[in-house]
Amino acid sequence: MDYTSILWTLGVSFLLAVLFGPLFIPLLRRLKFGQQVRDDGPESHLKKTGTPTMGGIIILAALTIAFMKFADAGPEYWALLTACLGFGLIGFLDDYIKIAFKRSLGLTAKQKLFGQLLFSIIFCFMLYNMGHSTEIGVPGTDWSFELGWGYYILVVIMFFAASNSVNFTDGLDGLLSGTSALAFGAFAVIAVEATEPQAAVFCAAMVGAVLGFLVYNAHPAKVFMGDTGSLGIGGGIAAVAILTKTELLLVVIGGVFVIEMLSVIIQVASFKTRGKRVFKMSPIHHHFELSGWSEWRVVTTFWAAGFLLAVAGLILYKGL
Repeated sequence: MDYTSILWTLGVSFLLAVLFGPLFIPLLRRLKFGQQVRDDGPESHLKKTGTPTMGGIIILAALTIAFMKFADAGPEYWALLTACLGFGLIGFLDDYIKIAFKRSLGLTAKQKLFGQLLFSIIFCFMLYNMGHSTEIGVPGTDWSFELGWGYYILVVIMFFAASNSVNFTDGLDGLLSGTSALAFGAFAVIAVEATEPQAAVFCAAMVGAVLGFLVYNAHPAKVFMGDTGSLGIGGGIAAVAILTKTELLLVVIGGVFVIEMLSVIIQVASFKTRGKRVFKMSPIHHHFELSGWSEWRVVTTFWAAGFLLAVAGLILYKGL
């Protein structure tokens, strides 16, 4: 597979997302699918109340059409769609409940966890039927180890961690759109090098879709992706890391997502054990906002970190 087809996929997906924006955004506004902002969030975010959400539909629609156009149907093809659209469906239900009942929380924690577990298990069955290797390689070395059935436990953990950490990252205009484009861009290169054409096309389609969405999501955002987009992106990136056998590299390439999740874990653990908060607010991007940084400064700084981590991941991959 060459990079020409990858660029075609990216371009078509980007164009579709840009074209879908003027179609979906007014529709979401007419349906009153507006964002319900958390009462305990930064005060500057209150003005975002009512901004159309569920814009992840734009991302998933552009991604799916471009992917189906340029990828060849096969086991990996269906596995990628199942992971991304399955988790996107969970996010869609979560967003819909928030909007329908006019509250900041949608699905209960148990309902969301059940959905994530369901699609993770379905993906595991697909991997098993594909004869997917259960061996794990250590980035930057020639070391590897066999996990056997334990590999499928790791897969489930990866889906939970990726989808929730990506979801935590979606809190500022353009933050997740930019960081996910960088991460999927790195995985696109890896997929080409690893001769995983379906994963490469999928990554290119996702990069195009989130960049097209960024046209409307950059500050000040005209639309938010909601959990529909963030959970779909999280499910997709976990699936790509698994299919390209770069499971551990996801921690590096998706380092921004990891940091966001860790900040939440540290904040909750500290408050429950010591009664004190480590950060002014978690996830950590809100800490910087409350420290006086402008929203745009926080976003561009995190984009820069995402770029450096993506490059680091590629360097480690080359060392495998």
